[in-house]
Amino acid sequence: MNPLRLGNLNSVYLIGRLVADPELRYTQKGTPVCDFRIACSRRYKIRETGEWQEETLFINIVAWQRQAETANDYLKKGSAVLIDGNLRSRQWETNKGEKRTAIEVVARRIQFLDLLPKDTGATDATDATDTDVSMDTGNDTKDVGDIDTPF
Repeated sequence: MNPLRLGNLNSVYLIGRLVADPELRYTQKGTPVCDFRIACSRRYKIRETGEWQEETLFINIVAWQRQAETANDYLKKGSAVLIDGNLRSRQWETNKGEKRTAIEVVARRIQFLDLLPKDTGATDATDATDTDVSMDTGNDTKDVGDIDTPF
């Protein structure tokens, strides 16, 4: 059997709302870490009955360094966010000796999706709602007829 040549891909995009306020803490070396949970829902139709169902997942998110501090400053329970990150598995042992495992998303980028109140002083919605400072603002939009498709 020939060995498979697989690339490494661990990427997650999620949109959801915080189910509780974020928790900011610091490592022993002083690095900020922010933990929060989001609820992500999907709707689907059952073929046999035609009935719509909704499934909600609760997902742990971890943000590090400046992004952790920004998330703690601007997010609260109910805030809508887009998370770009990767999956990570953690294992630990409880005081009773039981082994535990958790899968969480380590955020590369957090985009705040809620509109800001007018008194925040931000000149543009992307100024205070997107923690990715290198994000393209998208001002050079094209008409659908101008887009070249490869097929």
